[in-house]
Amino acid sequence: MNTGHLHSLGVYGYAAVEPVILAALVTGDPLLLIGRAGTGKTFLLNSLSEALGLEHRHYNASLIAFDDLVGFPYPEADGSGIRYLETPATVWQAQSVLVDEINRCKPEHQNRLFSLVHERRIQGLKLDRLRYRWAAMNPVSIDQEGAEFYSGCEPLDPALADRFAFLVTVGDWEDLSEEHQRLVADPRGEGAIARDTAGLAAFVESATRSFAEKLAAPCPLVIEYCRRVATALGEAGLRISPRRVRQLARNILGVESVSRLPRERIFQLALRWSLPQRTGVQPPNDETLAATHRAAWDAVCSEGPERWLDDFHCERNLAKKVRRLLATCECPDTGTLAVSQLLASEEPARAAAFALAVYPMLLLLPEQPVGAEGIFDLGRLVNGMLDLRGERVWRDATRATTCPETGGKWDAVHPSFAAFAAVLKNLKGGRRERAEQLFSHLFLSRINVEDPVALEKQFHQCVTAVHSHLKAKTDGTGA
Repeated sequence: MNTGHLHSLGVYGYAAVEPVILAALVTGDPLLLIGRAGTGKTFLLNSLSEALGLEHRHYNASLIAFDDLVGFPYPEADGSGIRYLETPATVWQAQSVLVDEINRCKPEHQNRLFSLVHERRIQGLKLDRLRYRWAAMNPVSIDQEGAEFYSGCEPLDPALADRFAFLVTVGDWEDLSEEHQRLVADPRGEGAIARDTAGLAAFVESATRSFAEKLAAPCPLVIEYCRRVATALGEAGLRISPRRVRQLARNILGVESVSRLPRERIFQLALRWSLPQRTGVQPPNDETLAATHRAAWDAVCSEGPERWLDDFHCERNLAKKVRRLLATCECPDTGTLAVSQLLASEEPARAAAFALAVYPMLLLLPEQPVGAEGIFDLGRLVNGMLDLRGERVWRDATRATTCPETGGKWDAVHPSFAAFAAVLKNLKGGRRERAEQLFSHLFLSRINVEDPVALEKQFHQCVTAVHSHLKAKTDGTGA
């Protein structure tokens, strides 16, 4: 999913919401993280500021005094007014601000933070350098047996909550994969500085330009979707303000600018994490949101390319995906989008199988259902597999008793190696050769496969579908 920028910063467990976090960096709109203590909210936001090289301020809202933000007032010598004596902690030169524990803040301080979050102003004065306004909070506890209780945490004022563009609930330990649990547990990560700073900064700069282009001419589908969602949520008793409806549209464009996920998934993500009610005692019901999204999406995508893309990505059978692309895609631009989204969102092994089956045939068709950019994306993945042909690496590896890289068994390099060899043992002829190509790529790329038998079967079905389509085309043209 996506480009893994948060993982490269040493932030784990945020993959599901990474497009939303990145979208907030691109739009510059306020971001609020909601989660239990110790889930990495503060670490993530401080790491982002470090990676982007920002002049950053981190305030604890439960302890902050207003003088900490603005400094001490000092009369001008000519009596014309006052100015504030700045310190390294004051907000005036900040490019990013994190307000931690924002829902433990005294009401009077919340009111002062309102203009900071919403307008980039403090005491009515514009903060010219400030771009990012971030906040974090613990969830509001419900008085019930077994619930974790955070003393002093109150529901955020609805007007202040409505000024945050994205309000994201983050996962806890049980949401981490075993690999990420080990990385989090490793004490060497404590205090580590952000890595891959140039990569993140370049990505944000490029995606910001894309967002500006989308914002200048927003897709009518986005606007109509937001209109229908707002109406449906209101009918379900979950009101969102007119300002929030416009913010939702902006959020969708932001996520589109950073993600190559299927478009429906992008709309779902933006809707899920755009509702200010998440800061209250009873966050929005996931089933209500799913039903609302489905009704709005079906209404705006009842026909045309969007419906085709939705059907393409909802299809889980790889061979049926191949047939749908080759036989029913009427526009190369739509085919290109389908391919780019599949390569970005599918499991690496399935994406490789799809690409290896489809790419060679696309080069033979006179009328291609995929545009040049999509063919290039497939070729970039496939060319390495075609060059290898499963000979130099795979066959040499199966003959060797020890791995030159580790001096031990090949299983130490790739946990699926033995399973790959077992599958190949039962294959013959061209089917075996094609499987060797695919497995060689997975072997070299260190891509693990839970069920190589099922993967090879799906790959073979894809190849069969390709050959059937090509035969029908050539027979139909008299070739």
